[in-house]
Amino acid sequence: MTEPTLENWRRVDDYLAATLLDDDPDLVAARRDSLAAGLPAIEVTPLAGAFLTLLARMSGARRVLEIGTLGGYSTIHLARGIRPHGLVVTLELEQRHAAVARANLTRAAVSDRVEIIVGRAADSLPRLAERLAEPGEDPFDLVFIDADKESNALYVDWAIRLGHPGTVIVVDNIGRGGAVADADADSVDPMVVGTRQGLDLLGSDPRVDATALQTVGAKGWDGLAIGVVR
Repeated sequence: MTEPTLENWRRVDDYLAATLLDDDPDLVAARRDSLAAGLPAIEVTPLAGAFLTLLARMSGARRVLEIGTLGGYSTIHLARGIRPHGLVVTLELEQRHAAVARANLTRAAVSDRVEIIVGRAADSLPRLAERLAEPGEDPFDLVFIDADKESNALYVDWAIRLGHPGTVIVVDNIGRGGAVADADADSVDPMVVGTRQGLDLLGSDPRVDATALQTVGAKGWDGLAIGVVR
């Protein structure tokens, strides 16, 4: 039996990606240019990115909210999965990250389907709520949360409020290398605290049904949570 090591998890990820995914020069370039610009290499894996594309297609999403743009790698995947004339609104704290994302989105020919809002998501989300009150503005069909984990509960709450019955919510990186199940980690790792608070909200809030999956792969021991607004 193959040993469950990070090296082997990565090897299997590489095999699955080579078997299931096409080489996409725009996505390869997006990862390369993000790294060259000094952005942290914390974007989703190619397999997870393809999952987002398929999830957007399966859910029939026309309007998508992404919290955490980084270099736009996951944004490209989401934009490719939405319905015609749809829109991805993506929130990014850092202006420098947003500039890299814009270049990556333009090269991938999806910039016409994406709106980048720069600033603290905690400030941008209430403004999005105000926009939804305007004529012609619709709630979001899919929300992908992949930003600072300390604020996960806040982001989950806003995802529910900015959605509608049937809106799909995805929260990335909920495994925390297993620390999410360790209550003692609350005292030392604010990312674990925020992750647990987000999961607690998903599990207790009557507005949403949710589950979670542990994952292993190129990014180690991780996981994601998926919810649907009731």
